[in-house]
Amino acid sequence: MLEGIIEIFDNKDVMMKHLKKRKYEEQFELFGHKYKRFFQKMTSFTDEAESVAAASAKIGQIFTEQVKTAFAKKNGKIQSGLQGDLNLFMIYYVFPTILKTNHPHAKQICDGICAKWAETFKGNDISYTDYDTLYKAFREKIFGII
Repeated sequence: MLEGIIEIFDNKDVMMKHLKKRKYEEQFELFGHKYKRFFQKMTSFTDEAESVAAASAKIGQIFTEQVKTAFAKKNGKIQSGLQGDLNLFMIYYVFPTILKTNHPHAKQICDGICAKWAETFKGNDISYTDYDTLYKAFREKIFGII
């Protein structure tokens, strides 16, 4: 169902570097457009499922397994700095994109991913918010300093 979803992380370093309001807006739109198919697969999967909760949990499982496989070292753990970057990428891009689908099950999909993320990556209990809330929180400069 989500084969190859790990590709959404391909440009994470560029997308997270020097993140300012205007750049975030541009990167978010590009991200949503480029990876739309993955988010449509998630919502379609919940539409076709007998249980939205079970489908959302399955999405979370598949998603986190692919992340762990792609980024974990030999000991099965992701380096702490990289894990922090992945957490932020999820908060800034993945969850807001899911929510922006305005699908009736979008929040449940996010909940399923968050639950599995916290279970898989111990000590990394992340949450989510929508794009508009994040966008409003951005400032171009802090105290007039770049």
